[in-house]
Amino acid sequence: MKGHCILSHGFESGPDATKVTALADAAERLGWTHERPDYTDLDAKREVSKFGDVLARLQRLHQRAHDASGRGPVVLAGSSLGAWISARVSLEVPVRGLFLMAPPIHMGPAPTLDAAAVPISIIHGWHDELIPAAQVVDWAAPRSARLLLVDDSHRLSGHVQASAEAFAALLADLAA
Repeated sequence: MKGHCILSHGFESGPDATKVTALADAAERLGWTHERPDYTDLDAKREVSKFGDVLARLQRLHQRAHDASGRGPVVLAGSSLGAWISARVSLEVPVRGLFLMAPPIHMGPAPTLDAAAVPISIIHGWHDELIPAAQVVDWAAPRSARLLLVDDSHRLSGHVQASAEAFAALLADLAA
């Protein structure tokens, strides 16, 4: 076992979503254990605009990451809101790396995206209708994050395999 990955889905998605499933498969192939927390009960409350869903997600992921620390190096990955909570939790719980898909840099009353000083890999769509690519480029630059910009929208549905390959590259680098 190389370490443990926690893969967080986005708002109104689920733990069996295509992208996090592809990441789980990549982790498994490389000898990493993984889990996919389920936030659908929080999504059903539809409170994300009031920040309630976000706080509950942060607490849930924080507890899981803390509990996983005995399973080897922890890598957090997420899509959209799942990326935001992964980055924020990395500031409080030791992690080895972060993989962020379509990360929101600014999210209403929530703090601006921030993350621990660990290896970060990002995949983002040039045509993301919710999060301008330029914001992600500006956020990634001072962190020297690995950034893959693709011809896609927020859902990255045309780049599921590219997402899995970028995640596998991060895991391989961390294991080296």
